[in-house]
Amino acid sequence: MNDSLNELRALAAHAQNRRTETGIPRVAMVQGAIPEHHLAAVYDPMINLILQGSKSMTVGERTLHYDPATYFVMSVDLPAAGVVRPAASGEPYLAVSLTLDARILADLLSDLPDSAGGGGRDAGFSVAAMTPELLDAWARLLRLMKRPDDIPALAPAYEREILYRVLQGPLGWMLRDIATPDTALARVNRAIQRLRRDYARPLRMEALAEEAAMSLSAFHRHFKAVTNLSPLQYQKQLRLLQARTLLVAAGYGVTRAAHEVGYESPTQFSREYARAFGQPPSKDTARIVAGLRG
Repeated sequence: MNDSLNELRALAAHAQNRRTETGIPRVAMVQGAIPEHHLAAVYDPMINLILQGSKSMTVGERTLHYDPATYFVMSVDLPAAGVVRPAASGEPYLAVSLTLDARILADLLSDLPDSAGGGGRDAGFSVAAMTPELLDAWARLLRLMKRPDDIPALAPAYEREILYRVLQGPLGWMLRDIATPDTALARVNRAIQRLRRDYARPLRMEALAEEAAMSLSAFHRHFKAVTNLSPLQYQKQLRLLQARTLLVAAGYGVTRAAHEVGYESPTQFSREYARAFGQPPSKDTARIVAGLRG
């Protein structure tokens, strides 16, 4: 596996300390020290492969750690906080990711034998051990950065191979469930999409449960199992992350940002913001902006 890993490191060596597009659909890379406020975000469904260094991802009260010996799968949109670390030898953090497309997964699954699926599991994110076959598939995909004319013809095949290799592994049920409409994971994902669209509006639990085609009690249970958050906690994190973006990137004042994301009380907003990010909004914003300028 070391040869493939070293090749991938060389291919991704020009990545920057932010999401860097590769020219290959749904594939991006990142390198180095990433600004803290970029690591606390709503992450799209993805397969993430660390090439150098390590990363921790925290969703709710659950934290997962992974490095070049493992890969990470997130099958639904999740508000999470990340921490990246350089390699022990000092080389910078380096990673590549493939954003998941449920339509491509469903098309792939239609060509595969039926499977038992998730077997009652619900979690929307986890880590598994890397395999030589999966690493080789990633290497074939990233080599296309050197042959961009080949991307339209070959990238879909290599992407399918990566998905197939993950489907064969211990997290394959997760990809299978998100692309199968009647599973609990897929139904919770429908409610998540509603939450993402309407996060600033008052939350009606009954409407979300209806979106997921579940009873209210079953919806609460499955939502927490998938996201490690209650629906209310999920909505709150969406609001606070969006407010932080408005404060830092758009220059909003605290009161305006609070109202924009659905808070009626700026005082409550400031209290919950400080609980989430460690400082009141104005101090946190000033610290981030100073760091960006420095």
